[in-house]
Amino acid sequence: MTENTGVRHGGAPASRGRTTIADVVVEKIAGMAARDVRGVYALGSGFARSMGSVRERMPGAGSGKSATRGVSVEVGELQAAIDLEIVVDYGVSITEVAGAVRENVISAVERMAGREVVEVDIMVSDVKLPDEEDEGEERQRIR
Repeated sequence: MTENTGVRHGGAPASRGRTTIADVVVEKIAGMAARDVRGVYALGSGFARSMGSVRERMPGAGSGKSATRGVSVEVGELQAAIDLEIVVDYGVSITEVAGAVRENVISAVERMAGREVVEVDIMVSDVKLPDEEDEGEERQRIR
């Protein structure tokens, strides 16, 4: 029979074991945080968004937008580097939107994933003009 002497072995429970965070987790956090910024119309290039739109219409392909479209990350045990490709709304200050995206992404990833974000590189690939159709809209010529 083992006697419980009240001595704890191994330290605090939070330090007993290892937590691994997959790259896709950080990609999703960064993608959602970037989309939350006013002035960001979409993530990803026009081609990637078009392919995603087609993929979303296929039966069994899942529902909704891909949270990782336009996002790539490198995640280590302590740090992360993030690349984003965004489309901004016409009329917004691109530098202000990029700064707000960086701030929001860094805050979200550091808070949720516990990784220091060493850089967030942003590539603005397009501007959404007011008279452009959305990617999901299709013109019907004959009804």
